[in-house]
Amino acid sequence: MARDDFKMDNARLFVLKLLIKMENNGYSNIILDKALLESDMTLQDKKFASSLFYGVIERKITLDFIIKKYLSMPFEKIDKDVLQILRMGFYQLVYMNSVPESAAVNESVNLAKSIRKKSAAGLVNAVLRNFIRDNNKINFPENKLEYLSIKYSCPLWLVQKWISEYGKENIESLLQSTVAIPETALRVNVLKTSTDELLEKLSLENISAKKHESIPNCLLVKSGDLESSKSFKDGLFHVQDISSQLCCMALDPKDGEVVLDMCAAPGGKSFTLAQLMNSNGIIYAFDLHEKRVNLIRKGAERLGIDCIKAGTGDAREFNPNIPLADKILCDVPCAGLGVISKKPEIKYKNPDELGNLPEIQYNILKNASRYLKPGGEIVYSTCSLSREENDEVADRFLRENSDFSGKSFLEGYGGPFGNYKATILPADFNSDGFFIAKFVKKNNV
Repeated sequence: MARDDFKMDNARLFVLKLLIKMENNGYSNIILDKALLESDMTLQDKKFASSLFYGVIERKITLDFIIKKYLSMPFEKIDKDVLQILRMGFYQLVYMNSVPESAAVNESVNLAKSIRKKSAAGLVNAVLRNFIRDNNKINFPENKLEYLSIKYSCPLWLVQKWISEYGKENIESLLQSTVAIPETALRVNVLKTSTDELLEKLSLENISAKKHESIPNCLLVKSGDLESSKSFKDGLFHVQDISSQLCCMALDPKDGEVVLDMCAAPGGKSFTLAQLMNSNGIIYAFDLHEKRVNLIRKGAERLGIDCIKAGTGDAREFNPNIPLADKILCDVPCAGLGVISKKPEIKYKNPDELGNLPEIQYNILKNASRYLKPGGEIVYSTCSLSREENDEVADRFLRENSDFSGKSFLEGYGGPFGNYKATILPADFNSDGFFIAKFVKKNNV
């Protein structure tokens, strides 16, 4: 299983190898994208493989719950590779209606044989067929918290956390959002085209898209291969979630201003900020690693944006060579609990690993504020749904920095807005979960 060549694999063997690779950690989207580039599978097989790969990761808790019910041996004793095969088989039986039951079983048995686990083939066959004999029925726990955890494949600690922080009335929609297929949003590059012109061009490329009902220059895509399109290559748009677009709109940069983007890579927010200010002014976009800074430069070049100066920089350390800014975006590293639908492995992190984040985030915000001109504005944001990373950091900043005050933003969009801070739940805009807070530096200091 050490071979890292995916060219000659069928779709299921391809997925099995990736899942085994994921056991050693890594980001699902990066691992999958790299393997797909190396693969010579058909487009149809690639789509099937992508759905199966993400699905197994996304539904792991549910799948393991089912496996335990039908396994005649202790769950902890099962071979790790065989466990991945069973997860794949059950995912096809429960969540992929297009796959016949016989195919789900037979192909799972063949997978066991193909990785030289012939002794486990009988186990795989028996476990899957016993589930089918029970009419594919899942007997969920009666306890409400356990039920939610198993149904939505979400760790119990996260279910409890979200109930305590966002209320019982929001928990089902929150959990549902983590296993929903996220809608793809685009930001129209108004420096090169208009929304109507882009819609027409995308239609000619068999990409189905529509205007967002309230956010200007935002398109929602139903289907189509975006990154292979001529419109993408010509720099007419970039992919950006709705909540991230709202974050840029909250900062509201103007023509001629100096803007800092403190943690900018891969550059999506810098690109939208440039478009909002008509590429008139200057944006300093920083990231810790040169490799990621190059992503900003390449993206800006594709979009024809020339006002962005990208460079390496540690957002935690003050650099006296950076000029004072009119506006600053401080989109800090976070737990990512708002983007689980796109990176499902995030929810399986040990919660203890998240304990140090709020202090790091506060220090970045505090350092970033030192670059702001009197009267200037700074936005603090995360793609996480965690009060410790969000409200508590924002409230602490106001409490410990008397030269700043909170500023309301995006009041016209209703919902979570109308205060100096806003938590965007996925149900608000059918977007990622997100947090935005805005501060202004007082003129009399």
